[in-house]
Amino acid sequence: MKILGRLAVFPTIPPRIERLYELAYNLWWVWNPGVQALYAQVSADLWERTEHNAVATLAGANPERLEALATDTEFLARYDAVLAEFDAYMNPTSTWFSERHAPDHERVIAYFSAEFGLHESLPIYSGGLGVLSGDHCKEASDLGLPFVGVGFLYPQGYFRQRLNREGQQEAIYEKLDFSQSPAQPARDPYGREILISVELPGRSVFAKIWKIQVGRVPLYLMDTDVPQNSPADRVLSARLYGGDQEMRIAQEIVLGIGGVRALRALGIDASVWHMNEGHAAFLGLERCRELVNGLDVDFEVARQIAAANAIFTTHTPVAAGNDVFSFELVERYFSSFWPQLRLDRDAFMDLAREEARWGSGFSMTVLAIRLSARRNGVSRLHGHVSREMWSFLWPDIEASEAPIGHVTNGVHTASWLSPTMGALYDRYLAPGWRGDVDNPDRWRRVADIPDEELWEAHQEVKEQLISYARRRLARQRARHGEGPAIMSAASVALNPEALTLGFARRFATYKRATMLFRDPDRLARILNDPERPVQIIFAGKAHPADAPGQDFIRQVYAYAQTPEFAGKVVFLEDYDIDMARRLVSGCDVWLNTPIRPHEASGTSGQKAGLNGLPNCSVLDGWWEEGYNGGNGWAVGERRSYMDADTRDAADALALYETIERAIAPLYYQRDAEGLPRQWIAVMKESIRSVAPEFSMSRMVKQYYTEYYLPAIRYGERVDAHHYALARELAAWSRRVRAAWSETRVEAEGPSGERLSEGEPAEVRARVWFGALTPDDARVELVTARDENGILRDQRVTGMTLVSEGAPASDGAYAYVARMDALHTGGVVYGVRLVPSHPGLSSPFELGLARWA
Repeated sequence: MKILGRLAVFPTIPPRIERLYELAYNLWWVWNPGVQALYAQVSADLWERTEHNAVATLAGANPERLEALATDTEFLARYDAVLAEFDAYMNPTSTWFSERHAPDHERVIAYFSAEFGLHESLPIYSGGLGVLSGDHCKEASDLGLPFVGVGFLYPQGYFRQRLNREGQQEAIYEKLDFSQSPAQPARDPYGREILISVELPGRSVFAKIWKIQVGRVPLYLMDTDVPQNSPADRVLSARLYGGDQEMRIAQEIVLGIGGVRALRALGIDASVWHMNEGHAAFLGLERCRELVNGLDVDFEVARQIAAANAIFTTHTPVAAGNDVFSFELVERYFSSFWPQLRLDRDAFMDLAREEARWGSGFSMTVLAIRLSARRNGVSRLHGHVSREMWSFLWPDIEASEAPIGHVTNGVHTASWLSPTMGALYDRYLAPGWRGDVDNPDRWRRVADIPDEELWEAHQEVKEQLISYARRRLARQRARHGEGPAIMSAASVALNPEALTLGFARRFATYKRATMLFRDPDRLARILNDPERPVQIIFAGKAHPADAPGQDFIRQVYAYAQTPEFAGKVVFLEDYDIDMARRLVSGCDVWLNTPIRPHEASGTSGQKAGLNGLPNCSVLDGWWEEGYNGGNGWAVGERRSYMDADTRDAADALALYETIERAIAPLYYQRDAEGLPRQWIAVMKESIRSVAPEFSMSRMVKQYYTEYYLPAIRYGERVDAHHYALARELAAWSRRVRAAWSETRVEAEGPSGERLSEGEPAEVRARVWFGALTPDDARVELVTARDENGILRDQRVTGMTLVSEGAPASDGAYAYVARMDALHTGGVVYGVRLVPSHPGLSSPFELGLARWA
């Protein structure tokens, strides 16, 4: 058959429960267990077989079963309660946003991401970046932000993982049936389905826009599998992170340029443009193109306008995680685009030029930085690493002052808290805690939870995890055609009473999943200790093109089959959101062993901490700021190594020592009632310290107050009076850059002297501005504490213009500042000249400085 289309024929639902359809098409249900229970009651078998897909469960429901539920008093009571909760959520009397930022309710935030991890039944995510994007949308909904998401609806999604008998990963792609997904065609203000197009070499590529409702937030996703496209272009958006560089740049053009056009077609005029990773950076070029042509301005004015309300979040300190395209490839795709920006080839390439050891290329991260006024990393340590990593873009200023901040990632509490633990918190935390999860005072009441109840709840979730793991192992072994003995072993794998470590994440090599096996004999002794047995559950996917990552999976799988590790080390295939929820709540300890500082943030450990699991991790990413000495264990030191083997050996040794001497003894230390009281204290501290500070609620509020709202206000300033500030800044920037080589600074002050603490010293400077004036720049005294060549606690003091602002006969202006001996010990200082304009979004936007 030549298939023209697919339809889903739904059974007629009795009017009494007909709003089950409405609930299914709003993903509010994915973080509300009460709604999920309704669909599971429609058909427990369908609910499991469809991977908890509410739409597919309804589509396959038995009509007689639906008729019976429509008269089931108990079901109807739950149904009515759920609907009352849903209606109250969708039509709130107030939200965090409406209470604090009501005047900005029409200032829409457009959030672009290449992937959105919302639920296991919608596999359009690959890992942490997508799950973070999904959680961001959910929390924006909870808080009531005017927010829209933009991305791709990949028909084949990300791959399903299967391991063969040798532990080799096999990637299986399954086509998503849109008719049984919560996606519906997006429509313009006139009710028409939306089809946008972008220009690729020699043709136009079209994309249909789909809409998925996530609570109060709409998510608009593009799909190129439409009849208007050639067969090659129809599969352009088929898979997440599939194909070669040619497909990658085409996808990112559709995401960035096409995403802007999709919002225009929808009639959405965004006030904030948030690029979640560099994949979406082309959106800035499209906005500049619109401005150049619509306002008849040059590119620099357009860039000032577009960057003013644009935000860029970088997620990886690993070079391979930042897309860089060859100039030849970019020329092929953009040779007809840069004339629309009124740029030539060299000027266009310079927008994103990155010099690396292998040569130079067009960096999407550099482009995103250049086309945004605000940028951030995703943890405190990652912010520091990002400033160092991209400091070459501001060559004249200290890396520590590069205009890249940080917002530490968080997790959506309702999505990741197990129902069992949630019910426990409901009993002992103050009423209303679910709407106030970022408030530390709420979580101090965790101390009031009786030890026996917390332990009982955790053991219940742990037993559920082990039953689930055994089922997954049995299914995997049956597929391999194993015999009765091996199948029987699956049913008794893992011991519910044993200390259980969890390690589940993307199998990138820098995450070092095999580090535990560096000394197999020692690990075997730890796991097989008759008094204090330990077991480990592994899960995770490696990118289909990542051969070393796949080899790590094969190695772990091979160890799991050996006699000394069998049943105590298991690898669960096909890691997804459902499995993640079970692991981060059912293990005893969450393990993380990245190469410091390569873990930008990581959020799985935050989910574990929320559920009472202590973390055992290298001090990297979020754990660098989350670890407090009482909520888990730190592996290794806050340092870097010149030699990789020395580093891995030191970290592996530290991990073995921590498990043997700290974790296992504490876990198995029981009182007369059989309770590990001190272990439970660590669990409580994990909950208390992690749940509020690393919640998505805290994160989104921080984004709004520190990034979104300033972007709105700065955008308003730039846009005012027919973009007068943008025009002024563009002209001023050109003038400053042209004249900067003429500037010169000389300074004098104490050197080699000893000062008493608190004793002041005077520093004087003489500045030649050339064609500039003192109003174009500021003169600064910079001091720092010198710790054996490492400068800390840098402080900046503006120097005062003296002599009534008149220059000397040689054209120099005189400046003075008082330097206080702020620190005991070694102090260094310097004097610099930096451009200054009241309209700059950052004092170092131009990246220029002249040092005395």
